[in-house]
Amino acid sequence: MTEMLNLPQRSDFAHVTDWVFDLDNTLYPHHVDLFAQVDRNMTGYVSALLGLSREEARAIQKRYYQEHGTTLQGLMLHHGVDPEDFLEKAHAIDYEVLSPDPELGEAIKKLPGRKFIFTNGSVKHAEMTARALGILDHFDDIFDIVAAEYVPKPAGSTYDKFMALHRVDTARAAMFEDLPRNLLVPKALGMKTVLLMPRDEGHEFTDAWEKKTEEDVHIDYVTSDLAGFLVRIVEG
Repeated sequence: MTEMLNLPQRSDFAHVTDWVFDLDNTLYPHHVDLFAQVDRNMTGYVSALLGLSREEARAIQKRYYQEHGTTLQGLMLHHGVDPEDFLEKAHAIDYEVLSPDPELGEAIKKLPGRKFIFTNGSVKHAEMTARALGILDHFDDIFDIVAAEYVPKPAGSTYDKFMALHRVDTARAAMFEDLPRNLLVPKALGMKTVLLMPRDEGHEFTDAWEKKTEEDVHIDYVTSDLAGFLVRIVEG
């Protein structure tokens, strides 16, 4: 079943030549809970690093995530962790929970212009995820947290790095994200913004601050069905 809160018209995206997609909870739906594995690994990492219970570690993990954009950034700033070690351990997960998504792949393939993955995770994680979904070959490049010099979205400087590297005309670009705050800069730059929401508003791994509110006027479209949304754009 297609679930969209506001339906796109093909003409709304006729000008778009650069399509930018977040990775986790965007290119696959929230209920798959792939990121839940990463979340648990990060809690375990913080627990071992600081000698805390999982409950105490999770509280710090989530505070760093909210304050710094990623748990990793907080750990680097406050505890000097090795980012490569953290990313390797955080992404030691089972990708077999993902299944190929031919409808999504075909829709992405048909989008006119270039397609990018822009993630606060690693290239390896993005490649493994997109390959499991059967969509990796449809993307022109992956911009990850290493390319961002470990400064995550929603930092404006990170968007600037991405746009400059790929010479993106933001007036002819669209961005798809699952976090409202990560669409603030794209909207300010003139991009079309699309928010991916869980089908279940009470989704366990969605913190209160991650949810869309009436104040989030920078979001153009909201959907819980990325494939269906893109099909409407490419097929009308």
